[in-house]
Amino acid sequence: MNKSFSKNTRVIYILEALVFSYIITGLLLLIISFLMLKLELSSVVISAVINFIYIASAFTGGFFIGKKAEQKKFIWGLFVGVIYFIILMLVSLMMNRAGTLPLGSLFTVFIITGLSGMLGGMVS
Repeated sequence: MNKSFSKNTRVIYILEALVFSYIITGLLLLIISFLMLKLELSSVVISAVINFIYIASAFTGGFFIGKKAEQKKFIWGLFVGVIYFIILMLVSLMMNRAGTLPLGSLFTVFIITGLSGMLGGMVS
């Protein structure tokens, strides 16, 4: 019974980490959208800030799950980062009806979110 409780709590902790990551994403995207409204930001700056948002969100999710995990914190952080990426890309594909997403950017974001989640787990 203790083992099944442990598995259930892992799932709950992963879901909490993902919700926390997406709350951070939403807040940071609101801030950047406000800055875009008030300032004339170039596309390079916007792209860099969006990459920073991916890093910060995956890092906080990895950090959160790392605090809850007892062993292999970096693996759990990597897992949260990858799940964060998968959900992010599924939502992007559903919202982007014009065409496919560029494969190079997808791979870059996958690496960024995975490593950021892993780093968050390692730091915790």
